[in-house]
Amino acid sequence: MRLVLLGPPGVGKGTQASSIVKKYDIPHISTGDIFRENIKNGTALGITAKEYMDKGLLVPDELVVSIVKDRLSKDDCKEGFLLDGFPRTVEQAEALDSELSQMGIKLDKVVNIDADEDILIERVTGRRICKTCGATYHINNMPPKVEGICDIDQGTLYQRDDDKVETVKTRIQVYLKQTQPLIKYYTDKGLILDVDGTRPIDEVFKTIVDSLPTVH
Repeated sequence: MRLVLLGPPGVGKGTQASSIVKKYDIPHISTGDIFRENIKNGTALGITAKEYMDKGLLVPDELVVSIVKDRLSKDDCKEGFLLDGFPRTVEQAEALDSELSQMGIKLDKVVNIDADEDILIERVTGRRICKTCGATYHINNMPPKVEGICDIDQGTLYQRDDDKVETVKTRIQVYLKQTQPLIKYYTDKGLILDVDGTRPIDEVFKTIVDSLPTVH
């Protein structure tokens, strides 16, 4: 199963991605995670990416495309993959099409999860992450037992810079301007699967699975 996952910040892509990769036994390729790992390790890529991410802006195409191309060449992608956070622009989608064509493969579906902006802002700004283990919480929807403390290892919870209100608003506007044209791009190719992200998590997942091609 070869999939692309689309949706604005806070729509629940991460949660659905975890369920999808488990069901279909495919790797979850998140460009955001790759960048954050590089930022944590202080690599040249990480330093460059952080300048853009802290402002809620997209990382330049050439950096993203080179990373994804390298990742798709790994052995664990032979039977499929889930791309999350890429492509974000039509130009990136065209670059992906070119790479997949050279590899002799094609996408099965592009899952587009959506929700209203007010809901997205509430979801993202309420997110808290453990500094020690990376566990994720939400101050309203999934709070820790003790405020500010991780249930797992008692690590300190923090809010990412790109989860703060003004940055989130910028991220959503960037998404609407640059990423939404992808919906038309993939609709024209007959690949788009629209999903209502405001519904319960299990219902969203069931809709996705029921609409994907049967795996033999």
